Amino acid sequence: MRSFVIGALRLVAASAEEQVGWVRRHGVVTDEIALDLEHATGVAPRLVAEGVLDAAVLAGLREIDAVFGEMSGDPDRWSPQAPARDEGWARARGLARQLLDREGLGLGPLPEIHVIR
Repeated sequence: MRSFVIGALRLVAASAEEQVGWVRRHGVVTDEIALDLEHATGVAPRLVAEGVLDAAVLAGLREIDAVFGEMSGDPDRWSPQAPARDEGWARARGLARQLLDREGLGLGPLPEIHVIR
């Protein structure tokens, strides 16, 4: 589960170009990036309790999730072009990068997913 959390963070921290490419490559919609982060935020408390993640990571995940929450309800903010032009995406990206840097995790490769249709 730790790798899932880190992968979700790396996806949010990726450049807008990388995010758009990831969405296209996997045939999903842009909000899948935020949903992955939301799921990672949901499993993080258990990882903190087990000593696998630091509590600061959980706090950072919650902060990023709140940014995405503020964006809810506005379809323009979830368009395929939004990661490159929306302030919320830029803010989430910056927070994710800071968190990865602070934890010494770096950007690394983007996660692969398997979509079941």
